[in-house]
Amino acid sequence: MDFMLGLNSQQSSCLGLLSAGITVSSDGGTESSALVDDNGSEEDFSYEELCQTNPRYLQPGGEQLAINELISDGSVVFAEALWDHVTMDDQELGFKAGDVIQVLEASNKDWWWGRNEDKEAWFPASFVRLRVNQEELSENSSSSHGEEREDGAGPSCHRHSENKHQMRTNVIQEIMNTERVYIKHLQDICEGYIRQCRKHTGMFTVAQLATIFGNIEDIYKFQRQFLKDLEKKYNKEEPHLSELGSCFLQHQEGFAIYSEYCNNHPGACLELSNLMKQSKYRHFFEACRLLQQMIDIALDGFLLTPVQKICKYPLQLAELLKYTTQEHSDYNNIKAAYEAMKNVACLINERKRKLESINKIAQWQVSIIGWEGLNILDRSSELIHSGELTRLTKQGKSQQRTFFLFDHQLVSCKKDLLRRDMLYYKGRMDMDQVETVDVEDGRDKDWNLHVRNAFKLVSRTTDEVHLFCARKQEDKARWLQACADERRQVQEDREMGMEIPENQKKLAMLNAQKAGQGKSKGYNSCPAAPLPQGLHPLHQRHVTVPTSIPQQQVFALAEPKRKPSLFWHTFHKLAPFRK
Repeated sequence: MDFMLGLNSQQSSCLGLLSAGITVSSDGGTESSALVDDNGSEEDFSYEELCQTNPRYLQPGGEQLAINELISDGSVVFAEALWDHVTMDDQELGFKAGDVIQVLEASNKDWWWGRNEDKEAWFPASFVRLRVNQEELSENSSSSHGEEREDGAGPSCHRHSENKHQMRTNVIQEIMNTERVYIKHLQDICEGYIRQCRKHTGMFTVAQLATIFGNIEDIYKFQRQFLKDLEKKYNKEEPHLSELGSCFLQHQEGFAIYSEYCNNHPGACLELSNLMKQSKYRHFFEACRLLQQMIDIALDGFLLTPVQKICKYPLQLAELLKYTTQEHSDYNNIKAAYEAMKNVACLINERKRKLESINKIAQWQVSIIGWEGLNILDRSSELIHSGELTRLTKQGKSQQRTFFLFDHQLVSCKKDLLRRDMLYYKGRMDMDQVETVDVEDGRDKDWNLHVRNAFKLVSRTTDEVHLFCARKQEDKARWLQACADERRQVQEDREMGMEIPENQKKLAMLNAQKAGQGKSKGYNSCPAAPLPQGLHPLHQRHVTVPTSIPQQQVFALAEPKRKPSLFWHTFHKLAPFRK
């Protein structure tokens, strides 16, 4: 009863949903939930201590508040672009990956106001990250004057060395602080949400909980051990001497556990979104948050944390490497750890992209009339290129076909004479068994045919040859490049161990078949939250923030190795998906 005192009526009604199974201490407060390792011992730090030492890292959005406080105090705040932002809107700031932007206002969580060398304008906050060492620019701006001095300037060299140590200390402390807070977030999810959900079997099925939370409990266990080993490498007295690289290398294989979680995350968003349409689930999750004394962030925000975390490691290691001299004992390990974590994130990113791709491919196959043989997903997981080609026979007959080049196979389709958006299956070719040969314009000596913009696919095991002609020279060049890309992608997938599980392929086909023609079903991303209305920026001469939020990459870390296919952009013209 005492625990309810001080809460409003809505909070009290929420707490009533969780009355069963809640442990209350004698003083009326909830029982303390200290972090416990696998041996049952408590960690040597508490959440309250973290709040006192570095409050800005405690919550999503806490960093934003800290930025505004710094700006209000007259401090200069810089952010670094994660990737290019191309815009034709005069009210948006364009920049390239790596550019440095001065943040002038961060009152809106999605759009910040900033300045680069060109102008001041709005830019998407998701495209940048704050610099840990804000003083670096001021130091670099004065370095040119220092270069004019003689090498024997002892005090200057000493100050420079101290600055480098301080900058490395800043990065080390950021890594440690964010890791500790991340553990707290995982604990809150596991103890504050999952534990309570399992007590209410009438509200949640086992399958629902598996969809919403994925393997986050396994991640929690892994991260606790990782932090434990990281603490051992942390030098509290002289943080700049800490050697964290070996810890990342020791656990690099374990980070692959994030792949399953990231692949599951879109489905979790969809399931959670459906539940949140009912008030009883909204009240239940809010009650979980209050009882765990968690920060005021919705469950979907907490569930996004692991996705963000695995992408942040390479960024932190890259910055740590920047402030680690080659003479430092940890230099080689940090360098190797950076490459290892970048590869982990790239692999996760690629697997997620593949998983999203197979759902589209399954929908495409269902739309094709008269499909024969194995499902396309039995061998392929991504479309490389598509377009129209003329196929010639040795007798000189021509066939106009639409071709779809996937990894491992080339599928041929024919358009309906009346309904040009309908496609009929006409066959496929095994790309593993053929070689691409460029053909010069003129008379082909083997077929004795006059050809233009042509190329051949020649079997490596038989005498079979397929001759194709494109409409333009540029189209032919794209097909030749696409065939080369297909072979390279197959090789990369083999080297990376990229393979979609059979159950995922079957699920994709099942969803596509259930949806039927004209509809698509599968994983949908979480809808973007609308921008708050009535926003009054500090710079009143600018009317408002941009009206649309740019599409945010879930994996903001490394650029994809392959450019996205243009096929899906014009896909609706080639298959009967229209309602």
